[in-house]
Amino acid sequence: MAKKENKKQESPQSSFAFTRENYKIMLVGIALLVIGFLLMIGGGSDDPNKFTGDELFSFRRITLSPIVILIGFVVVLFAIMKKPKEENTSGE
Repeated sequence: MAKKENKKQESPQSSFAFTRENYKIMLVGIALLVIGFLLMIGGGSDDPNKFTGDELFSFRRITLSPIVILIGFVVVLFAIMKKPKEENTSGE
């Protein structure tokens, strides 16, 4: 009698495009974006006849905030483009 060989049928694994590491990097990028936009707010005046140029055009709002936002967008883009590491699934 011939033995039937029980071969494991290899089914394609359903894997997500993002791994846990991608999500962590993306959350860091989103946090940087939020921090950058929070740095940009403020500088207004209650009195429409009063103009405070020093507060409105400060280093924090004109230079620091756009740099932080740009870094945040780069980190989010990196998180989207990063490939997950291939795991060695040879079960021999």
